[in-house]
Amino acid sequence: MIDETGKQIGIMPIYDALRMAQERNLDLVEVAPNAQPPVCRITDFGKFMYERTKKEREAKKAQKTIEVKELRVRPKTNWYHTGFKLKRVREFLQAGNKIRVRVLFRAREITHLTIGRDILEKVAVELADAATIEQPPQLDGKSLVMLLTPGPMKGGAEAARAIVRNAKIVVPSPEETP
Repeated sequence: MIDETGKQIGIMPIYDALRMAQERNLDLVEVAPNAQPPVCRITDFGKFMYERTKKEREAKKAQKTIEVKELRVRPKTNWYHTGFKLKRVREFLQAGNKIRVRVLFRAREITHLTIGRDILEKVAVELADAATIEQPPQLDGKSLVMLLTPGPMKGGAEAARAIVRNAKIVVPSPEETP
């Protein structure tokens, strides 16, 4: 039991605590129900709820949400045009966002996964000073996907190139595809 000034009164039966709160024209609020024994405080309930929501709002402001932005490229996209997109990706990385780089394949383009791997390698090397590869290239349906996080790559461009080249891309056999 804690009184309105914050002084600990001690352990007491609930009816005594309720009577004490009523004498002071305040409320008895259970602040730690899981504690042994449960902790109660004599306070104004409205003020207590206001302070609690205020603390929750402050905690929510302090949280930083990380968004996952996506860069979509096709195998036939000219590297010149991809350069414009990379400028925007750098801005997203500086803002603290993760980047999913996706090479979209259509129809028979999926047979040329090396082109997609080369594109992802160029992107990783280009962004090695601003991004780290969190997830190496993987085949996801009809696209090749790589995930980048903010922060420079340890080992630089060569490490990024090695990660992309050594990634195991499992291609489903024609019998496995629906």
